[in-house]
Amino acid sequence: MSFRPTWAEVSLGRLKENFRALRRHIGPGPQICAVVKADAYGHGGLECARSLEAEGAKWFGVTSTDEGILLREGGISGRILLMTGFWRGDQDDVVRYQLTPAVWEHWQIELLETAAQRVGASAVPVHIKVDTGMTRLGVSTADLPGLCHRIANSKQLAIEGVFSHLASAEVLDAEDAAKQIAEFEKLLSGFAELNIAPTYIHMANSAAIVARPETWKNMVRPGLALYGYCTPIRGGRRTAQDVPPVELQPVLSWKTRVLSLRDVCAGRAIGYNATYITHAPARLAILPVGYADGLDRQLSSLGRVLIRGQYAPIVGIVSMDLTIVDVSGIAGVEVGDEVVILGTSERATINAWEYARLCATIPYEVLCRISKRVPRRYIE
Repeated sequence: MSFRPTWAEVSLGRLKENFRALRRHIGPGPQICAVVKADAYGHGGLECARSLEAEGAKWFGVTSTDEGILLREGGISGRILLMTGFWRGDQDDVVRYQLTPAVWEHWQIELLETAAQRVGASAVPVHIKVDTGMTRLGVSTADLPGLCHRIANSKQLAIEGVFSHLASAEVLDAEDAAKQIAEFEKLLSGFAELNIAPTYIHMANSAAIVARPETWKNMVRPGLALYGYCTPIRGGRRTAQDVPPVELQPVLSWKTRVLSLRDVCAGRAIGYNATYITHAPARLAILPVGYADGLDRQLSSLGRVLIRGQYAPIVGIVSMDLTIVDVSGIAGVEVGDEVVILGTSERATINAWEYARLCATIPYEVLCRISKRVPRRYIE
């Protein structure tokens, strides 16, 4: 139990609505693999998976075996895709917990076969990950026929899916994306020549779901979009009439309370290293939140929060446990007042994009970095 007045509110109602919005966007055909890796991008993997399963999600995407086990032991009955495969030694758990691994190397096949033999399992489904040009994970298109032949001849395994990942999905005129899509189409033709018909074919992440319908195939993998954000689509000549926008709502709000108030004179140094000096008499609010909670230190004297529906600038360096904001222009601020770090207060809003731009990063990182010591409160 946490007694610090700093917390994150996760709206399961908004999460479900985002899922429904994505379903409306792609239509009834493609299966949705809801990506809940990295603790659902900081929102709580198990809680979000339970909510999405109740809404109709049949597939869940995670990074690793331990994330998959967490979902299984938490009661998730849907299919769980290990998108980055499994580590040596995990193979028995992969089979035992009925997880579906991505594979792209022969040693993965051998370990899965041995594990399946030990527990008497047959036709363990796998999804082949193909490197179409991102040069990260996946079998090369040149080595794909050999890997497919190896799995097709296995008594314990079955090729259920094939997938790849776009490096520049949000850039509609990106040459590398066009090459990747063409390469993926080419390898799908190769599957037909090998007389292999994967049940699931998938390539589209959140950005591709929003703007690249040619990549939807019969499964899509929304991640960030589920939580209310999407990388801005740019480049190309496609218009909103070609691909209508998807209405998404941020799922997470991050809040704290005013811990203390101080009235200081002009010329007063604030925080570590005296990086901020007051230019006039000021009223300061000290907040019990800092970089140990995930509030980026780069927000020092740059970021802002919301108090009583008004913006209050961060002054001085964000420290490990505390942050100071200037509330001189906000009337009536009191100890205990609610402070919005991310979210909406009255008509004012601060979202993860704002902090991401100030910190030269992306919303993914802003959300994932909210630490475990910030308790999540789930609301419908």
